[in-house]
Amino acid sequence: MTASTAATTAGDRNLVRARPSGFLRDLVTIAKRALRSIPREPETFVPALFIPTFFFIVNVGALQNLTEGFPGNEDFNYRAFQLPTAIIFAVTGISRAPGLVTDIQSGYFDRLLLSPARRLPLLLGLMVADFVLVVGLCIPVLALGFVFGVSFGTGLLGVIVFILIGALWGVAFTGFPYTIALKTANPGAVGASFILFFPFAFLTSSTVPLEQLSGWLRTVARYNPITYILESMRSLTGDTWEWVDLGQGLVAILVVASVSHGLALAALRGRLDRG
Repeated sequence: MTASTAATTAGDRNLVRARPSGFLRDLVTIAKRALRSIPREPETFVPALFIPTFFFIVNVGALQNLTEGFPGNEDFNYRAFQLPTAIIFAVTGISRAPGLVTDIQSGYFDRLLLSPARRLPLLLGLMVADFVLVVGLCIPVLALGFVFGVSFGTGLLGVIVFILIGALWGVAFTGFPYTIALKTANPGAVGASFILFFPFAFLTSSTVPLEQLSGWLRTVARYNPITYILESMRSLTGDTWEWVDLGQGLVAILVVASVSHGLALAALRGRLDRG
C-alpha cells in the first residue's frame, strides 16, 4: 500500500460519523432498556399494589353497608364504585423518573445527549415503559375486584377499555415526576411528586358519589378532572355504554396530559440548553 493510498484510507476513516438510527428505533431502544430495569427495582411498584388493595378492602368493609340497600339506592354496588378508585391509586405516580434521576447523576443521560439519538425518544421511550407497567398494575387490582364480585355489563371490551383508561391516566400524570427529575435530578423531590396527586384524589368522588357530596367539596369535585376519569371508569361496570361519561373522562386525561407533558418537554429542553 502506497503512502498516498494509506493517507486516503485514513482520511476516509476520519470522515466516518455515527448516524441517527431513526425516531422509532430510538424510542424502542429506550423503552426496552427502561422495561428491563423494572424487575430490578420492585420498590417502585410493590407499594403501588399494596396501597390500593388496602384502601379497597378497608373502604368496602367500612362503607358498603352505609351505601347499599337504602330506598332508591337498591342497585348501587359500592364494590364496583370503589374499584376505579383503587386503579387510580395504583397507577398514579408510577414512572421511570427515579431511574432518570440515576441516569442524570451517573452521567449516562449526558452521554446519551452526546450520541446521535434523537432527543424526544429519550423521554417518550420512558413513557412507553410506564404504559406497559401501569397496564400490568391494573390487572391484579382488577382481579381483586372480580374476587369481590365486581362485574362488567359492557363485557370483555368494557374491561379492556377500563384498563386502557387507567393506563392512559397513569401516563398522563407521569409528566409531573419527569419534570421534577429533569429540573432537580433529586430522587427525594421525585419521590414527593405523589403529593401533587394526593389532595386531588380526595377532593373528588373517590369514596362517595358526587351527588352525595355537599357544599364546597361538591363544587371542587365538579372541577376536578379525576372526578370525570373515575365516572368514566365506573360507567363501564354498568349495563350500557355511557358515551358522554367516557368522552368526559378522555377529555380530562387529555387536559392533564397536555399540562404535565408540556412541563416535562420544557424541562427536557432546559436540560438540553444547559448541557
